[in-house]
Amino acid sequence: MKVRLLAIAAVASAVCACSSVRYDDPDRVETLTIDFGSTDLQTLAGSMTESLAAAPQLAYLENPAKGNDKRIVAVMGGVENRTSEHIDTQGITDQIRTSLLNSGKFRFVAGNAGQGEIGEQVRFQQSGRVDPAWAREFGKQFGAEVVLYGTLRSIDKAKGSTLESGGTKYKDKYYQFVLNLVNIETGEIIWSDIEEIRKSEKKGLFGR
Repeated sequence: MKVRLLAIAAVASAVCACSSVRYDDPDRVETLTIDFGSTDLQTLAGSMTESLAAAPQLAYLENPAKGNDKRIVAVMGGVENRTSEHIDTQGITDQIRTSLLNSGKFRFVAGNAGQGEIGEQVRFQQSGRVDPAWAREFGKQFGAEVVLYGTLRSIDKAKGSTLESGGTKYKDKYYQFVLNLVNIETGEIIWSDIEEIRKSEKKGLFGR
């Protein structure tokens, strides 16, 4: 019995030794699966940010009334997920907004996601518990000039194993990301771009 317990303990120890955790480069290309991943998010957000920051259409929004601060006041809308996957598209919008802020060409005001917290704080400051000299008021927020919104969609194709293919299975996934910049006052789409990604996967007869 004692020998058997020692053998079980040795096996368990060997299994545990095979498991490890390590930090990795967040910018490393991810190819674990064909599904939407971190590399896809970074690729889509990065290319759209570069395209928009360099767009000549931004001159459309120049206004002498802005004074020396020519940055565009924007609000980040949502990205509609029309793919077959459950994708947190807010991760895409967060990265785009952060990159555009860092470009020095945009200012962002809070969208729907932040208005509840802002209203709660203003009501607290107007409750009499805050020094009136420091208390903020309703009606003084910046009005956005433009809104950014988009759509992410995908097309999935698969081919099962056949004798002709030697038992190999094939999968193909295509992503299309469309982003629009709209003048809030006129409703005019003043900039739009499309980014595409295609990924393929093949599995042999003994693949997972």
